[in-house]
Amino acid sequence: MARYLGSNCKLCRRENIKLYLKGERCYKKEKCSLETKPYAPGQHGKQQKQKKISDYGVQLREKQKVKRIYGVLEAQFRRYFDKASRSGGITGEALLQFLERRLDNVVYRSGFAGSRKEARQIVRHNHVTVNGRKVNIPSFSVKPGQFVQIAEKSRKIPRIVTSVETSEGRGIPEWLTVNKQAFQSEIKRMPERSDVDMNYDIQESLIVELYSK
Repeated sequence: MARYLGSNCKLCRRENIKLYLKGERCYKKEKCSLETKPYAPGQHGKQQKQKKISDYGVQLREKQKVKRIYGVLEAQFRRYFDKASRSGGITGEALLQFLERRLDNVVYRSGFAGSRKEARQIVRHNHVTVNGRKVNIPSFSVKPGQFVQIAEKSRKIPRIVTSVETSEGRGIPEWLTVNKQAFQSEIKRMPERSDVDMNYDIQESLIVELYSK
C-alpha cells in the first residue's frame, strides 16, 4: 500500500500549521522545525509566504492539510468525500466523521499512540482488537457500541505505555470512553463536528467547494 515516506516536519511547514505528526516531539518548541523555519520548504519557501494565494489555492491547501492530519492519500480521501456526499447529511461534516471513525485515529485519540502515524503502525502490527477480534486494517471504520483495545500481550510495549501515561495533555474526545487500566476504549456515539480537534482549525467547506468544481 502506498504511503508517505518523506519528512513530516516539511508537511507542517508547507501547511504553515502544526499537524502534530511526530507526537510528543511536536510539543517541544526547540525541536519543532515550524518554530525555527516558519516558511514553506524548498528553494523558494521564503518567497511563497509573500505571495497572494488564489481561492483555488486556499481550497487546495485546506484539502492537503486534512489529508496530512489523518495520513490519507488522495485516492482514499476522494472515496471518503464521495461517501460523505451520498450520506444525505452535511457533506463536510460527514467527511470529517468518516475520518474520525478510522481505527488508527481512534487508537490515537484514545491515547494509545503518540501520533496517528504511530497508531497506524500499532494497528498494522496486530496490537489492536475490536470487540475481542484482532483488526490490522488502519482504515477500519468503528461503530457505536464497539470496544477498541490493545491486545493483552502488547500492553507492556514501552511506547504504548508512555503514550497512555502522557495522554491527559492531549485530551479524550467525548464520543469515546477510555479505561486506561484495561487499555480499552468504548465508542459511545458517532463523532460530531464539535469533537474534531480544534487545534487544526479545519474549514471543511473549502474542501467541499474544491471537489464541487
